[in-house]
This record gives sequence, structure tokens and C-alpha cells, in this order.
Amino acid sequence: MQTKEELKKQGKRNKQAGIRFELKVRKELESKGLIVAKWSNNINLEENKLIPCKHKFRGIGIPMAIGTGFPDFIVFTKPNDLGMSLITGIEVKGGNATNKYLSKEEKEKCKWLLENDIFANITIANRGDKQGEIKYIPFEIKEKKD
Repeated sequence: MQTKEELKKQGKRNKQAGIRFELKVRKELESKGLIVAKWSNNINLEENKLIPCKHKFRGIGIPMAIGTGFPDFIVFTKPNDLGMSLITGIEVKGGNATNKYLSKEEKEKCKWLLENDIFANITIANRGDKQGEIKYIPFEIKEKKD
């Protein structure tokens, strides 16, 4: 069994790996000519509305966490001949092997964003099978079977 200190160190490593992977996804999307921005809103499912995400106080002398919204990024394609862009939400998952899937709440938020026409689509970015590979999986609303 791991000690409290070992668990703390592992948590820190996992968080840093997640941040590095998020940055890698952003750079790859930008290299494909997409415009990427941090999404700073969240969804309050109880009130059924979009809300600004809260800044998190992390301690004295430590910058506040900004941009903790869901999904992680908003991506715009460059405008076409008609001046229209496609807007996509990107949720980055896969800082480590155990955190590749959306939680039940995250799935509900994705469904809400699509049903309320906030995004044209939502894509989940995961680590691929090969080292350095990134998989982009479109989120699909699954109909409940009776």
C-alpha cells in the first residue's frame, strides 16, 4: 500500500502528464490550421444553463486556476467562402491510461451542449495505442432502448 506522501507525488505526476497531453493536443490542432481557445464556461445541469466557470484559489503566491470549463477547448475552422466557421468542443482525456473515458456527468454535459446547439459537435481526444499518437473520437448521443 502506498503512503500518503507517495500518493501525493503520484497525483502530482498524473496532473502534470494531463497538462502536457492537453498542450500536445492543442499544438496538434493548431498545426492543422484550426483556431484553438480555452473554453471558460461550464454547464449547471440542475439549473439547465451555461455558466462561467469559477476561478480556483490554489494558495498564496500561486496563480489561480483559470479555464477549468467543460469541454477543455473550443475549436474554430477558418471561415469558408460564405464566411462561416464550424465550432467544435474538444475534451482532452488520457493524461494516463485509467482516465480515458467520460464520466456520467461529463456525458450529460456533452449531450446538453449538443442539444442546445452550443457546439456543432464534441470530440474526445485520447492517447492512441502508439507512443505519441492522439485519437480523436466524436461524441455521439446514444438513444435509450425501451
